[in-house]
Amino acid sequence: MTVPPITLPTSGKPSTSTSTSASASASASASILRRQRDRESSARTYARSFPIVPVRAKGMMIEGTDGRRYLDCLSGAGTLALGHNHPVVMEAIRRTMESGAPLHVLDLATPEKDDFTDALFETLPKDFADRARVHFCGPAGTDAVEAALKLMQTATGRRGVLAFTGAYHGMTAGALGATGSVAVKEQVAGGAAEVTRLPYPYAYRCPFGVGGERGAELSATYTERLLDDPSGGVVRPAAMILEAVQGEGGAVPAPDGWLREMRRITAERGIPLIVDEVQTGVGRTGAFWAVEHSGIRPDAIVMSKAIGGSLPLAVIVYDQDYDGWLPGAHTGTFRGNTLAMATGAATLRYVTQEGLVERAATVGARMKARLEGARAELPVIGDVRGRGLMIGVELIDPEGPVDSCGAHPYAPELAGRVRAACLDRGLIVELGGRFDATLRLLPPLTISDEQAEAVLDRLMDAITEVSGPGRTS
Repeated sequence: MTVPPITLPTSGKPSTSTSTSASASASASASILRRQRDRESSARTYARSFPIVPVRAKGMMIEGTDGRRYLDCLSGAGTLALGHNHPVVMEAIRRTMESGAPLHVLDLATPEKDDFTDALFETLPKDFADRARVHFCGPAGTDAVEAALKLMQTATGRRGVLAFTGAYHGMTAGALGATGSVAVKEQVAGGAAEVTRLPYPYAYRCPFGVGGERGAELSATYTERLLDDPSGGVVRPAAMILEAVQGEGGAVPAPDGWLREMRRITAERGIPLIVDEVQTGVGRTGAFWAVEHSGIRPDAIVMSKAIGGSLPLAVIVYDQDYDGWLPGAHTGTFRGNTLAMATGAATLRYVTQEGLVERAATVGARMKARLEGARAELPVIGDVRGRGLMIGVELIDPEGPVDSCGAHPYAPELAGRVRAACLDRGLIVELGGRFDATLRLLPPLTISDEQAEAVLDRLMDAITEVSGPGRTS
């Protein structure tokens, strides 16, 4: 298939000079999408939201077979810290391929693995790194979650898990049990076995109906009293697992004080604390690791997505006191992804050297401020939240009744239409949160000021068009 070169305007529409070839490519694209629908499972997700066939990408830009270009504000669900095909990543791939290094070595030591481990440990808070061990898992974040839960079950001799409302930890059995979404669990027998669900602080829609700092205080109080209640029904668990900012849950940040309380509560009761940084890690929230905002030291951190520099890689890093596994206690064929370790090390160092952590904090704050400022003119924007370049915009029906916290009803259908309108404008954004009513922005850390403004222009234009009179439900 011949694909036209990337010489198109950034509006997402092909130029007149390429209209003929774009029309032919659009037909080819439709054929590919049709075959995907016919041959792939009904569990397809992003393919349903974005009916495009990407063929080239660079930085924040994706080009489809039809010649249209898109600003990618999904970034592989946060995987692409440096955007698509960054020169640092491509050079690491070329260098490794040309060196003749073995691409698959199970868990054998290689120079690339040693270098990645050095680069990773250099990013960790020193008090954590000084006591840390690393375990290379299967290639996905859910594999690392499974490993972390299994590690703590082995170390403590206990089985139960404490997890939170709104959480997302993956789709394999243990990770799914800890995940909050009812829809993905109710079809799987035993999907919530041995998991105690606790209320995550969510200021806009507080589980206690009070909101703000008081809601976070009640969450901590409830957790502590439940664990200490001899009639509370909770057997001392193997671990607590949480996200410092809930990603799929709608970019909901945990207050730093609440995280410190969770650390205190678990430490005093001998319950290991696992922090899932699969999406929040590598500078995404304006700190290299999201736990740094609160200053807590967890017992284990789950890492994936951006640590592989766009290639599959997942690890857990944990306190050496929990290293009680026997040889072979947790294995996996694809633990030795040499290319991912090379691209991961290059990415980790580039993020540090180029100040992209601070950049994420600065640009993210600016984008949030502009979105907050638009709420008066766009009343369907109920809440703007997040940390760094992990931003959520929750859409509401402003004509509907308010709850005890003053929040109007969710507007999931409106959010779906806004997503589609964004795509028409050459912008890829995904949904999340309760009822998929939250627009989620996860641009690469390399986003330029111009691109940040373009994202917001297109997003707010889409919201304005879709949320006209009579269109908020």
